[in-house]
Amino acid sequence: MYKINEKILTWLDPSTIEPEALAQLHNISEMPFVFKHLAVMPDCHLGKGATVGSVIATQGAIIPAAVGVDIGCGMIAVRTKFFSKDLPDDLEKLRHSIERRIPLGAGVGNRTVEGSALERVKKLKEYPEADLLTHLDKHWEGALGSLGSGNHFIEISLDENEQVWVVLHSGSRGIGNKIACKHIKVAQDLCEQMFVALKDKDLAYLPAETDAFKAYIRDLHWAQDFALANREEMMDRVMKDLSYAFYKEDSHQKEIEIERINCHHNFTQQENHYGKNVWITRKGAIQMRRGQFGIIPGSMGTRSYIVSGKQNDLSFHSAPHGAGRRFSRSEARRRFTMADFESQMAGVVCRHSSELIDELPGAYKDIDDVMENAKELVEIKHVLKQVLSIKGD
Repeated sequence: MYKINEKILTWLDPSTIEPEALAQLHNISEMPFVFKHLAVMPDCHLGKGATVGSVIATQGAIIPAAVGVDIGCGMIAVRTKFFSKDLPDDLEKLRHSIERRIPLGAGVGNRTVEGSALERVKKLKEYPEADLLTHLDKHWEGALGSLGSGNHFIEISLDENEQVWVVLHSGSRGIGNKIACKHIKVAQDLCEQMFVALKDKDLAYLPAETDAFKAYIRDLHWAQDFALANREEMMDRVMKDLSYAFYKEDSHQKEIEIERINCHHNFTQQENHYGKNVWITRKGAIQMRRGQFGIIPGSMGTRSYIVSGKQNDLSFHSAPHGAGRRFSRSEARRRFTMADFESQMAGVVCRHSSELIDELPGAYKDIDDVMENAKELVEIKHVLKQVLSIKGD
């Protein structure tokens, strides 16, 4: 652990933090309601609203843009009973089957909402706030069970014992984005009305005593539950595909699955630290209490890690959420070619498309460096390497 100053602690060498991200960290740390210090994870990089890979403890206020626009984005992993020797010879066939079952890409959703997706939609509609939220995005029902684009993925991986895992990364899709943008604007308007001078408009906050704060927390919880339901729905669909792949029929999902791990990495919640009840905002970070299980993925083509928490007090019981970007998407497209993609993705069954160049491993930090810096935060339980990777454009 490194100390930049009394208000910023990092789990990576501060000299490796990009100047823009460092300035962003200083701006956040100077907000008057920040409790104790910022905890900066080893995968940190410049973000919108707050540095990705930052843990922000606050008293009396929350910054909606620090949670971000993909509320509840996170990971789900399933350990199956199968091993590499059991996998079908034709993984391309399995890839195409999953891609048919799960809508991929920005703005792409299900044509019809049925089965378990419909049941999950019905539960979300039962929330008292549902009527206030769902009008923000008329396509939200069809989005449940869809992957999206960017760094969201579905992967079939093998651990150190050659056991088969399914790992999936996604969030709250368009409805979560619209909910976040709504409250970010409310916070900005409120700070303007209070004549609060901000170094960055995305530092706009909601004081805890306001109705706007209560409305944000209410809506955020709904979006987090949507994100969780979205991941569960997609994982259930992948399990159905595995049932067909291994048994040539449906209904063997429970037999296939040994354990399931879920974790958010864009969220806020109230926790007790240093004897105080405070709000902990994790922007690209996961909660890691002692013995709690989580998932820290690398980029497509590299390793991912199943971990358990060490409950590090200085980190507010947190850990990194992944590799973290090394280059922006535009810079990655400038630097890399399809030849680089082919080379770096060798041995992994995936869709070969120029649309995915900004997601190749070279665009991200080395996940092994991230994990080395996270030794005080987590214990590694399993090391996964994908054999199949699915992404949307």
